[in-house]
Amino acid sequence: MEQDKRPAPTPERMRQVLGMFATGVVVVSALGQRPLGFTCQSFVSLSLEPPLVSFNPTRSSTTWPRIREVGRFCVNVLAHDQHELSELFARPGADRFAEVRWSRSPLGAPILAGVSAWVDCELAAEYDGGDHTIVLGAVRYLDADAGRYPLLYFRSQYAPSEHWQAWPVT
Repeated sequence: MEQDKRPAPTPERMRQVLGMFATGVVVVSALGQRPLGFTCQSFVSLSLEPPLVSFNPTRSSTTWPRIREVGRFCVNVLAHDQHELSELFARPGADRFAEVRWSRSPLGAPILAGVSAWVDCELAAEYDGGDHTIVLGAVRYLDADAGRYPLLYFRSQYAPSEHWQAWPVT
């Protein structure tokens, strides 16, 4: 029997291969004693009945435990021209809300100005996901701006926004 010569699934190989899958970019936010938020790429719509979403913060996150304590959060779907916000909310130790415009969601979490969409949730469950946590959010409120295209991440870089010019807005 011939042995398979393909590379093993190392973290580097996983990043390389799965980087071929384009993802949206979100900022998960909450309002504790002060506004909290972090950038996340692993966001999905999970269920329509009941309405659930999921995202996966890294276990090393220092922001997620503080958002967990609040028990509710807003997922801000960043727009195509908001890559600076993605970088800001990914930077450890940054004063992320110092110069960011935002308003309160119905549940009180920050909705960042100019996002494509936002989803206001209550924490429904958490599960072990290896070096990440699998978070389920029960959707309570949501809205979108159909004229704002999402920020996409592909092959470790943001997709150029000029590609959206040919995409029809409905």
